Amino acid sequence: MIIRPISEEEREVYNQVVNHPLQTWEWGEFRQNTGVKVERIGFFKKSKVDKALQVTFHPVPHFPQYSIGYCPRAFCPNEDQLSALKQLGKKHNALFIKLEPNVVAKVGETADFKQLAHFLIEQGCQPGRPLFTKHTFQLDLTQSEEDLFANLKSKTRYNANLAQRKGVKILEDSSQQGLQTYLDILQETINRQGFYAHNPEYFKKMWEMLGGNDMMHIFHAVYDDTTLASWIIFKLNDTLYYPYGASRSIHRKLMASNLMMWEMIVWGKNQGCKIFDMWGSLGPKPDKKNPWYGFHRFKKGYGGDLMRFIGTYDLVLNYPLYGFFRFADNIRWKWLRFKTKLSHIF
Repeated sequence: MIIRPISEEEREVYNQVVNHPLQTWEWGEFRQNTGVKVERIGFFKKSKVDKALQVTFHPVPHFPQYSIGYCPRAFCPNEDQLSALKQLGKKHNALFIKLEPNVVAKVGETADFKQLAHFLIEQGCQPGRPLFTKHTFQLDLTQSEEDLFANLKSKTRYNANLAQRKGVKILEDSSQQGLQTYLDILQETINRQGFYAHNPEYFKKMWEMLGGNDMMHIFHAVYDDTTLASWIIFKLNDTLYYPYGASRSIHRKLMASNLMMWEMIVWGKNQGCKIFDMWGSLGPKPDKKNPWYGFHRFKKGYGGDLMRFIGTYDLVLNYPLYGFFRFADNIRWKWLRFKTKLSHIF
């Protein structure tokens, strides 16, 4: 096997072998535009790219001479590929490279995960703090539209029908104005629910890089000339993804988001997608007090399978500083949670 960096001239063939939006060339360009360093490695068989992955390197706060690598939703690397990642990490003076492989199975069918996890730990990885959730709902879009609708939970089906009867319309506007509408509603959502989100500049740069290549789409749920909900949808190969959504507090009884999700299912099916990945959920026994429980219950209503990813593993390259970083990172997250609670009190 030949292992080497991927060149600009190989962009098209690179995109043909990766299997997630966050591994595409365009996503790497977007992230590079936000100030992080991007590396792409190809793994060749008989002079053809067999697999490829993309890693972003982020400076450690207050210690810019060090970095942290991040490789989201690539394949699970073997020993040779991990060795290549280690060399790449040393090039960027990385403390570790966070791996979140796109290895997923239905809950209850994850027997192979133990063997893979054991291999990763043997190779110098440690379980890390996740950036992606460990679970997601995935819906099989190869079913007929009638079967898909019949498989909705009765309450979900009722709410989608209600929104349609009341005159809610789902419209695509993937233009710059469409993005601005999303950002306006996102700010309302953040103020109401108190969660963290990327700043507007992040999404504007994302739209500049992804908006014109058929991967990024923006949809609005509109009622009486007022946009009630706005979603960003990704489409890659045969899979549809729902990574970002925002909604207004007005007219909530119209159930606009329920209709939006159903229309995304129909749209994805008509686009030839076979899977709808809803981009994260809680596990099989969700805590009703969890702030994300409402999102989990909402997605569950659409009849998808609850899936589990293999998880998050840090490929450690500098053990002493890695331990210090994890300690400081734990304190940081505790402070952020405390700060969020304070904002709801005052």
